[in-house]
Amino acid sequence: MLPRKRPAVFLSLAVLLTSLTACANAPVAKNLEQSLAPDPNLQDNPVIFGKAQTNEPPTRQNESTIQLPTDFPKDIPLYPNAKLEAVTPVANSENQVSTRWVSSEPSNFITSFYRSQLQDNNWQILQQPPDDLGGTFEARRHDLALKVAIQAKSVTNPAPNQPQTATELLIEYSPNSTKTAQNPSDVPQPGDPTFIGPVPPTNLVTQPGSIPDNQATPTATPGSQVFTDLNNAPLELRQHIQDLAKLGVFSQASQSNKTIDTANSQFAPAKTITRREYASWLVTANNAMYANHPAKQIRLVSTSTQPAFSDVPAKDPDFPVIQGLAEAGLIPSALSGDATAVLFRPDAPLTREQLILWKLPLDTRQALPAANLDAVKQTWGFQDAGKIDPKALRAVLADFQNGEQSNIRRVFGYTTLFQPKKPVTRAEAASALWYFGTQGEGISAVEALKLKLSKTSSLP
Repeated sequence: MLPRKRPAVFLSLAVLLTSLTACANAPVAKNLEQSLAPDPNLQDNPVIFGKAQTNEPPTRQNESTIQLPTDFPKDIPLYPNAKLEAVTPVANSENQVSTRWVSSEPSNFITSFYRSQLQDNNWQILQQPPDDLGGTFEARRHDLALKVAIQAKSVTNPAPNQPQTATELLIEYSPNSTKTAQNPSDVPQPGDPTFIGPVPPTNLVTQPGSIPDNQATPTATPGSQVFTDLNNAPLELRQHIQDLAKLGVFSQASQSNKTIDTANSQFAPAKTITRREYASWLVTANNAMYANHPAKQIRLVSTSTQPAFSDVPAKDPDFPVIQGLAEAGLIPSALSGDATAVLFRPDAPLTREQLILWKLPLDTRQALPAANLDAVKQTWGFQDAGKIDPKALRAVLADFQNGEQSNIRRVFGYTTLFQPKKPVTRAEAASALWYFGTQGEGISAVEALKLKLSKTSSLP
């Protein structure tokens, strides 16, 4: 019986609509129209699921209300995925400010970011981590001092699907000074301990290198240089070049021969180094490392000495260096019993096996161990060990015993091919000279630079 009621319902609705249309101006119709009209209060404050909405933006309970200081320098790079946690003044400092940040991304991402940002934006890097696992950057740009400490830390009670670790950043800076010197003599000049670069490329006084440890050192030292093309060097070798440049190795070595384009501040890291150039760098670097140990220095020879090589006469600008290496028995010559080594070939490319053969005696400071082809194959595992000159086998084997301080590991990284006859680049040669000694006892360019600076500062 229920379906029979539908026609009656439809008929009632039709009558009602007809009445409304016919009596649109009638009071009853007006009242009915108003009762069906939308509530104007709901138009201004709509309700969704029972909750009134307002024109005010929603608030985020977890959003940080901490803001950077208004004078925060725009030059300081900020990691895009880091959240500001705190801003505090540094104790015992008048204008130094510390900001603390937290990021969910790994520390190696952040370290790599700051390494590239500081280098690309012409900061003078006084200190930087030796790898991308974290550490401290110290840098200067104009009159702004910056310190960025990056450290991974574990997260207590992480939210679901959130990483178990985070990275904390501490960015400390001293705001730009508004002090203006009254006359040019008040402005620190290159060579002054208070000078802060960067210096113009033509003013080859400071080297914006960095010291891969936890202590920053001044960047202005006599004889240090600035190179503008180090981006062409492998990333792993750039720091070695910078440290040696700060020590003044290249400027001293280039006094007798133009191995470096000082006019354009070009190091040419990918260029093949000659035997002459490497001999000059080798002697200069060794003597700079052992500046306080005359017994470990290589003596230069006077031009009155009988030449050991027919193609390096006494009038050659590098004769004192090359002859000094021969006199010390550090390179093969007739003086060391090699009757076939009558030519030095100063302008020939330096090969990998020659680099190791000349350098290892200055690392071990003792006779090289006996070696054969099988011993080199078993230790290094070189597939091309049979191509190594027999005279260089002992040096290659001795280099393996230096562990992480091995020249081959430092310069060429992991490899199963030594390629002994391959020419060496200038960047690779510099990396080999960055450290002298064995794994247990030696000295790096960084340590030598500190000794040089401490000695200079103690002078009256």
